[in-house]
Amino acid sequence: MSEFAVELRDVVKTFATPEGGKLNAVDHVDMHIRQGEFFSMLGSSGCGKTTSLRMIAGFEWPTEGEVFIDGQPQGRKPPFQRPVNTVFQSYALFQHMTVAQNVAFGLEMDKVDVNEINRRVSEALAMVKLNGMEKRSPRQLSGGQQQRVALARALVKRPKVLLLDEPLGALDLKLRKEMQLELKALQQEVGITFVFVTHDQEEALTMSDRIAVMSRGKVLQIGAPVEIYERPNCKFVADFIGETNILTGQVRSVDGTHLKVYVPDLEAEVSAVAESQFQPGQPVHLSIRPEKIRLAEERSLNENCFAGNVIQSAYIGSDTRVKVKVGKIVLKVWEQNHISTLDPDAYFQQNEQTWATLFPENTLVLPFEEG
Repeated sequence: MSEFAVELRDVVKTFATPEGGKLNAVDHVDMHIRQGEFFSMLGSSGCGKTTSLRMIAGFEWPTEGEVFIDGQPQGRKPPFQRPVNTVFQSYALFQHMTVAQNVAFGLEMDKVDVNEINRRVSEALAMVKLNGMEKRSPRQLSGGQQQRVALARALVKRPKVLLLDEPLGALDLKLRKEMQLELKALQQEVGITFVFVTHDQEEALTMSDRIAVMSRGKVLQIGAPVEIYERPNCKFVADFIGETNILTGQVRSVDGTHLKVYVPDLEAEVSAVAESQFQPGQPVHLSIRPEKIRLAEERSLNENCFAGNVIQSAYIGSDTRVKVKVGKIVLKVWEQNHISTLDPDAYFQQNEQTWATLFPENTLVLPFEEG
């Protein structure tokens, strides 16, 4: 068995545009997805994630490069010859069949023995917690239950890799969050490789072992959720994953991983940390998450502490979302509501004077990008 369940090696997928040109929807992508991993491809519409998934499934063939599944080249094989199965957002259930018939359909097409079919269908439905619903039709099920039938139908064939193309997109928010946890638990239970496509950052962070962030056909960063969120490698990833404040400045000095960056809009130097090499004089971005900024009535540090004015405050329950004008910049700050109280003075109010502290260890230096 190969170390990797799926590999995309220097894969390019080119489509003709209506204007007669060519577009690389997937542009020299390398991915190495490990056996038994929950791997997500994350990005906005048109980033290449679904096209990459379709090439793994066999619905599209690479223009250049090769797709490997369990160490075997697959780039020119049709979908039915690949050891994968796909779950779509639309469920694609047969409305004239019962739940059991829907799940059994693929096995019947493969001419599996009827006793074996019954056993595997029963196991698959138990896996997705739909025991006792074998005789129901899809229209008698909720959206979440229909999605589980689609999962059971895919899992019953025991694929080496399960591909999921935004499978939770049609569900309401509460059910979607429940299904995220159920899907992750199911993947851990069955132990097969899940390759998941989503544009929802929180969904990817919640479910994935590793995430590939894509933009304009390229993979910008691959890493564990904590790495992608805490140590993004570029402005796009920092801005796309969750919320962040982006400041622009110029490196003044470098001491190992600790940098001093002059930010013109603050008319001050900011102390920050860097994961890669930067040189004095180099233009850079600084990224700091809203929940990592601290507001206080008094100055708390000699560095990275700036006087500001609250221009907006919104109480949302778990925290209060505050916008603070500091110099020429408006910082987004999320203050967690630790105390349960109705006292309005416990929460930041508009026009309140405050000090905003950007702790150096939470302020990350990133390469400069135009725009």
